[in-house]
Amino acid sequence: MPDTPSRPARSAYDAVIVGGGHNGLVAAAYLARAGLAVLVLERAPRTGGAAVSTRPFRGVDARLSAYSYLVSLLPRRIVDDLGLRFAVRRRAVSSYTPVVRGGTPTGLLVGGGEARTREAFARFTGSEREYAAWQRFYAMTERVAARVFPTLTEPLPSRSALRARVDDGAAWEALFERPVGEAVEEHFADDTVRGVVLTDALIGTFSHAHDPSLLQNRCLLYHVIGGGTGDWDVPVGGMGALTDALADAARGAGAEIRTGHEAYAIETDGHSAAVVRHRDEAGEEDAVTARDVLVGASPDTLAALLGEPGPQPPTSGSQLKVNMLLRRLPRLRDEAVDPREAFAGTFHVAEGYAQLAEAHRQAGAGELPAAPPSEIYCHSLTDPTILGPDLAARGWQTMTLFGLLTPAELFTGDADDPGAADARRDALLAATLAQLDAHLAEPLADCLATDADGRPCVEAKSPVDLERELRLPGGHIFHGDLSFPYADDTPATGDDTTADTAAARWGVATRHANVLLCGAGAVRGGGVSGVAGQNAAMAVLEARGAGPG
Repeated sequence: MPDTPSRPARSAYDAVIVGGGHNGLVAAAYLARAGLAVLVLERAPRTGGAAVSTRPFRGVDARLSAYSYLVSLLPRRIVDDLGLRFAVRRRAVSSYTPVVRGGTPTGLLVGGGEARTREAFARFTGSEREYAAWQRFYAMTERVAARVFPTLTEPLPSRSALRARVDDGAAWEALFERPVGEAVEEHFADDTVRGVVLTDALIGTFSHAHDPSLLQNRCLLYHVIGGGTGDWDVPVGGMGALTDALADAARGAGAEIRTGHEAYAIETDGHSAAVVRHRDEAGEEDAVTARDVLVGASPDTLAALLGEPGPQPPTSGSQLKVNMLLRRLPRLRDEAVDPREAFAGTFHVAEGYAQLAEAHRQAGAGELPAAPPSEIYCHSLTDPTILGPDLAARGWQTMTLFGLLTPAELFTGDADDPGAADARRDALLAATLAQLDAHLAEPLADCLATDADGRPCVEAKSPVDLERELRLPGGHIFHGDLSFPYADDTPATGDDTTADTAAARWGVATRHANVLLCGAGAVRGGGVSGVAGQNAAMAVLEARGAGPG
């Protein structure tokens, strides 16, 4: 809901934060707790950014996480520091991957305890080898996670310092130096198992197993280090419960939040003074001054606000996000698995190792993948509170689908046809659901709920939709390519930002000393973590010689 300042409006602040997403709210709460006068400007009618809950289907009492949907990277330290009343629940099953082998429907269920998972691997692969390899590989990532995750809320380590902290040469080589496909192929022989491992390297990222840029390695790293364990948990009450708690924490600490206020320009002297110009929903313009400006929007948006050239090449997202509501879970062709278990974790569709490679090849050639890979999550199995009591009693379930390897360029090629992007999104959705149907004993359409107008409860968003709705550049959920969580040992010099500034030490620097990134585009900024917001706040306080409060 719109925020109304409880005190007379002012025009000068210690810090102005552009963007009321989760990172901006974290920064606001930390800075306000330290006694600074803080203003948050949010373009939308409410706070939360991409981490919000909505009721997308008219007349249906189901509150779905609209864009972001799982929590892994949010440090407990931030929750405790800000006194957040927020909880997550661990999913009972890690994943289920259905396949057809020898004409027989089968699948690999991971979870339910070590003995059960070992038995599932043996039944699926015919030997103990793959399970032993699975244990070795994820024991390695857990060791790395335990050492790397705590550094996310500390000053940015150098590459050599982080390598010393990892203290495992083989793991460093596998995750930070060589294309991760080499490690996957060295550890695993089964195509399906290889694919399950690789998918975490491709979430929202257009890459492949042997990409020499190591973009896939960076993505994998963020997906396996969360919480120091790599667990991806369900937010109780939906993602909006987190950002509502953050907004409450920021307000409670004294921050002023103005929703429906869009910043359209930042003017800075580069050191200690800045002006942020903004307009409200009625078009009324105003300006506020601040010593520091923290920007929770993308680097592309920051460049536009400053009137500077944006990052090159253009940023491109790579995903299809689908929210659905079902009257019941569909039955599976693999009768050995209960659908309530299969859909409780990550349900992998068309994500074999070879299938992922082919989907990447086709998309790179400008074609919609013939067998689009996707992952499905049924959050209401873990947290039924997101459903109205009547729906929960009747056995209704939410279903979230996240498609991989669908870069924005697949939807933006026909500038002369404004409906082309929607048509390609709808074609991709149909092909994606057809891949799911191949593993179901009944069509998914027979299980879909309908809204008050009789329409199926399906909401699909391509990168084009995310750019339009959230101002994500190219629909990129990370605001741009992820970076490794370290600083170069020999940082570049020659502009206003050097390694001896507080902003650079915390990984939130821009070309201007008093303008900081506090969103996903910062170093260590990917995912719903609050890390970039915390780090930007720490940089401001360090530069002022103040503590976090």
